[in-house]
Order: sequence, then C-alpha cells, then structure tokens
Amino acid sequence: MKIALPSRQNKIDEHFGHCEHFTVFTIDEQKRILSEEKVASPAGCGCKSNIAQTLAQKGVKLMLAGNMGEGAVSVLNSHGIDVLRGCSGDVKAVTESWLSGSLKDSGIVCAQHEHGCHND
Repeated sequence: MKIALPSRQNKIDEHFGHCEHFTVFTIDEQKRILSEEKVASPAGCGCKSNIAQTLAQKGVKLMLAGNMGEGAVSVLNSHGIDVLRGCSGDVKAVTESWLSGSLKDSGIVCAQHEHGCHND
C-alpha cells in the first residue's frame, strides 16, 4: 500500500494545493514503512492539476492531509484515493500514527479557496 502526504519541509502542508511536494510512503502487510519517495507538486491548484492521476498511477490509496476542499477530496476519491483530513506535524510521525490506528478524519473542509480551486 502507498500513502501520500502533502509536504513542506518534512511536515504536513496545511494547504494541499500549494505544497512543495508529496511524500509517498510504501507500507508492507505488517504495517511497516518500507520506503519513502518525494513526488513533485504540480504548478497551480492541486484539485485542477493531474496530481490525483499521478499519485494513483504510483499506487497511492490514501492521502493524509491537513486542510482540503471538497473539490480536491472528490478528485482524489474519483482516482481511488481515500482522504483523511486534519493531520499535522512530521510526515513520518503522522504516517506512523495512522498505521497504529490513532488518526481519525477531522471532517473539516477548507473554505479558503479564493484562488479558484473550488467547484461552483
């Protein structure tokens, strides 16, 4: 399984659409991190880019994120990627928290999309 996290300086980037890159962890059947890869963030808004397709092609099944609008969640879901919002902190620590079962989706939707990343 692969898990992606929008990242900035090895921490969860609070705004999915403007992160430096995506950190992708490969997880084995025993819920151990096998490898870490950085995937370049596309220019422009995350939900209108090809990032969902790119991550899906790499085998990503889960996005652990901070804030994210419904448009971005919908695009990721349409590519077979589940989303868990409300995450913060070091990307590896957040991934390990999810692996141990201690993370829950905040259900918080990012409403600050003046940059046009929302679906009207």
